[in-house]
Amino acid sequence: MTKYAQKIYELISDSRDHMTAEQVFEALKQTYPKVVLATVYNNLNKLWEAGLIRKISLEGTSDRYDRTERHDHLVCRKCGKLLDIYLTDLTEQLQKQVGVPILAYDLKLLCICEDCQKQAEKERKSLC
Repeated sequence: MTKYAQKIYELISDSRDHMTAEQVFEALKQTYPKVVLATVYNNLNKLWEAGLIRKISLEGTSDRYDRTERHDHLVCRKCGKLLDIYLTDLTEQLQKQVGVPILAYDLKLLCICEDCQKQAEKERKSLC
């Protein structure tokens, strides 16, 4: 693993923020000021293809990267905020239903986060 790949892996593994490539780039520049964005994208793809990190793709937003520890996500439909949730592993149940071995799954539950709910409530009250 290259020095860049190692540091990117560490950044993502230590983070709970679901970083975009641009955020990884900014963090990596703190250690390697001459790094270029293409290097970050190339290493993120290599780490993802090797199964060392997860890529979270959501319609209309940049891909985000996460550690591989088993967990699922709550996704705010309004602001796109991602929150980790720890649900019971469904692999065995899904495998029984589909009849083929399940290698992995990525469960994203859509919601309206607490901050967006509060903002909507404020807006409703200001209209009254």
